[in-house]
Amino acid sequence: MKLRQVFIENFRSYRNPTRIEVDGLTTFVGRNDAGKSSVLEALEIFFNNELIKIEAGDVSIGSLSKKVRIGCVFSDLPSTPIVLDKTATTTLPDEYLLNSDGDLEIHKVFDCGIAKVNKSVYAVAQHPSVDGADDLLEMKSADLKKRLESLKINADDVDLRSKPSMRSAIWKSFNSLELQPREIPLDKEDCKLIWENIEQWMPLYALFRADRPSTDEDSEVQDPMKLAVQQALKESQELLESIKKQVREAATEVAARTVDKLKEFAPELAQQFSPHFRAEPKWDQLFKLSLTGDDAIPVNKRGSGVRRLILLSFFRAAAESTSALKNSPSIVYAIEEPETCQHPIQQKLLMQAFRELVDDGCQVLVTTHNPAFAGLVPISSIRYVRCTNGNTETFSGDDTLRDVANDLGVLPDHRIRVFVCVEGPNDCVFLKHISKKLHSADATIPSLSEDPRVALFHLGGSNLTQWVQNHYLQGLNIPEVHLYDRGIDDPPKFLEAVNIVVGRGGRSYATLTAKREIENYLHPNAIERALGVRVNFGDDDSVPEMVGRMIHESAADHGVTWDALDDDSKGKKMSRAKIRLNDSAASLMSLEELLERDAGRELENWLRRIGASCE
Repeated sequence: MKLRQVFIENFRSYRNPTRIEVDGLTTFVGRNDAGKSSVLEALEIFFNNELIKIEAGDVSIGSLSKKVRIGCVFSDLPSTPIVLDKTATTTLPDEYLLNSDGDLEIHKVFDCGIAKVNKSVYAVAQHPSVDGADDLLEMKSADLKKRLESLKINADDVDLRSKPSMRSAIWKSFNSLELQPREIPLDKEDCKLIWENIEQWMPLYALFRADRPSTDEDSEVQDPMKLAVQQALKESQELLESIKKQVREAATEVAARTVDKLKEFAPELAQQFSPHFRAEPKWDQLFKLSLTGDDAIPVNKRGSGVRRLILLSFFRAAAESTSALKNSPSIVYAIEEPETCQHPIQQKLLMQAFRELVDDGCQVLVTTHNPAFAGLVPISSIRYVRCTNGNTETFSGDDTLRDVANDLGVLPDHRIRVFVCVEGPNDCVFLKHISKKLHSADATIPSLSEDPRVALFHLGGSNLTQWVQNHYLQGLNIPEVHLYDRGIDDPPKFLEAVNIVVGRGGRSYATLTAKREIENYLHPNAIERALGVRVNFGDDDSVPEMVGRMIHESAADHGVTWDALDDDSKGKKMSRAKIRLNDSAASLMSLEELLERDAGRELENWLRRIGASCE
């Protein structure tokens, strides 16, 4: 399952009903106390209610209601039938438990007006509303049989032992079920069994907070290890179920024999006893994992920077292990201010780990008010959070960029003389490495990572045309240099965007690469040093695809050929290769290798054009 949307109502500053779209990587930005962390903590309450527990103080101030509602919408639902018992299986669509978009929408309502907070769980779904078909999920088997009789439904083809079968027959007997949005309580009859099964498929949710308590059980160190245990348990679910069944059967057999022997002494007393397990095993409480320093100094006493490095290492390790697992459980990582106490280099590594996790099917939610860190994420992932008159709202899209810049404290920098616009963040990384190398040989060539006159923008492939057509940067009166990949389309995909920029005249400039894409300017020797694979390619080849293929096929345990992979798996491996090519390989390429790959000095001419626009 994938988390697609969050719904919050009457929770802290989210007084009004609020829906927030969630992507693979979602970044919440805004001022302090705007409500960024509240989203992550609301999700912690929804999924776990452990690290953050719901309490009366979470109700919106001034609200007449004491009920807090937190909901999640899930897509990518499992196709596996829901097993209610040994003879009955069903699916979410068959039970009319999906919303109008075909997604699973679960709301949890917390009544905070009583001493012990009470929780109710609902599915918000397009469900039958016609009289006689609107209450079937709440009915017991005997009542369903009576309903069959009252509606004069032929039961010859109905399995009267199966409630899903009886419900299906009843629903099919109506000409129209008059489907309408309804709240279906998931704590009655078969709904309770359905909910228990759904919970097993839901993603793991892990929240890493910024304001950590300094105790020997510091969650900043413990939580990643706890998550590792939870993930391992979920991956071993079938084995654990087998063990549980085996233990139950063996123990029940002993208990039954004991009762049989008791009958020989006291038959009436024996009738009062039967085998019964009082609780399900809590596997996560059996395994405790922690990190201990060799010098016996608790990790949580080493300072916030070191503790955050451990967290950084955990995410990088998770990115590697997740990509290696074919059936790893879906995980939603939520991190408050991940850039805290981290050097910019570590911040970049952290963002790279996040992107790799997303490529491998995980989801990452972060909060930040650091403009440098926010600049590492795509515009489409940003959710601008603003609190007005005690009520929080969230916004997204290009129209919010100026508000985001103002709230993050990004003030106009009068040193900037040119905007360099490229397709994606990998292009920015490549140009910074290459410009630094050329600048070291010729100081008249600007180094884009160090020259304060140059501001790099990655417009995003899907949003690029919109950026150019709407000329979002026009009001700043600063020249723009646009560099886009030529690709293999005929005509090139971004040729129109280039012509628009060139048509503006003045000092703005745009061009397409002479080669297919930026990676084609890399040298095979640098790629081999950085990634350990040897590729020979031409100007029109897809270097990320070739490298992704070679890395995949060089792995001893890949288990499947590259050609047998689905397009999604290939895309993820190509994306990881692209990141490493533009960073590691570009940084290791010598000046001689660069000039060999770019004999026409195309890269140098781009940079000189950028330098000229600065004058």
